[in-house]
Amino acid sequence: MRILSDKGTIWISGTLHNHPSVGVTLKKLGFWIINDVVWYKRNATPLLSRNRLAPSTELIWVASKSKKYFFNYELAKQINGGKQMRNLWEINAERHKTAHPTEKPETLLERIISIASNENDVVLDPFLGSGTTGAVAKKLNRNFIGIEISKEYFEIAQNRICGVIENPLQEKTEITTHQTAKTYTFEPSQELSLFEPLSFYAKKRKKELYPNTLLFLTRKKNKKIKA
Repeated sequence: MRILSDKGTIWISGTLHNHPSVGVTLKKLGFWIINDVVWYKRNATPLLSRNRLAPSTELIWVASKSKKYFFNYELAKQINGGKQMRNLWEINAERHKTAHPTEKPETLLERIISIASNENDVVLDPFLGSGTTGAVAKKLNRNFIGIEISKEYFEIAQNRICGVIENPLQEKTEITTHQTAKTYTFEPSQELSLFEPLSFYAKKRKKELYPNTLLFLTRKKNKKIKA
């Protein structure tokens, strides 16, 4: 919550096993809950077990710090064929591009990033995984920060994002990686230049990074963000 911009939104994907607890946690933290999106996969993998219904949905909480969040209503309407977009999204599951077990389809992330941000905004994925969010952010001309504890998946994500072909009309994106087992601190109100070492922002509040946590940053030259 501390690093989310006043107009930003947080999107949390889960299943029936964690969806209720996520909602309760968001409320306890003081977030304004905007929507719960139901992602319906018509082509979901069949269930081998015969003692329950085959799961075909995932649930996505959408929340913000206040009611003054950014939401591109007109673009959402355009994506939905000129009609108001509802919270039931029918998007097929796709063959995974990597070995990551919970990889999301790029189509899903394209919709989320498109309607929840503008070009040159900063997108943060604290669970980078196979890099789907970063790859889509790069395609859509967003700045991106990704954090991944697994070195194996980080390298997969890095290669994937580096392989994305940029729009020739865009400025060239630069990439920085960082690996550490140290503790860093961040000043919420400070304007951060992503070209500076992370330790430069050691000020007041301590935020531990797990050993071997890797941060992957792509951004426009001289682009600054507010934490």
